[in-house]
Amino acid sequence: MERLLMLILIGLFNLSFLEKKEISYLFVYGTLLKGCDNEMSQFLAEHSHFVEKGFFYGKLYEVDGYPGAILSTNPVDKVYGSVYKVLDAEMVFKSLDDYEGIDISVSERDLYKRLRVKVYMESGVSLQTWVYIYNLSTLGLQLIPSGKYLQGNQ
Repeated sequence: MERLLMLILIGLFNLSFLEKKEISYLFVYGTLLKGCDNEMSQFLAEHSHFVEKGFFYGKLYEVDGYPGAILSTNPVDKVYGSVYKVLDAEMVFKSLDDYEGIDISVSERDLYKRLRVKVYMESGVSLQTWVYIYNLSTLGLQLIPSGKYLQGNQ
């Protein structure tokens, strides 16, 4: 009986260990925001859960009908957006990487790079999330001083 109980406990431990997956969070600040009514923002809404609004230290630029954010060490520079908990990270990031112009098979520089960035949420909690950071020169691009791509939805 003791042996059977031990085997059951070991089995439960192994199952719980296998079920634990790393939780992936994504911070979005542009065309993936809920207020942007496009196919990819709808895709993200279907495959993630909204967590909270927040910001990271960075600068936001108007690129060509879409935004591009870069990191900044200046605490005055903030990019505002939303944090999502991604449900199936492998599938979601494969689709979003394609959408954001990340292609390892191409020799030219990617439009964005996906980095882990510390995000500060409205509740005061900070969290490491994935963020698509603009990967090309910002020279000649218009700065969005508010750090908000969609003024009415932030």
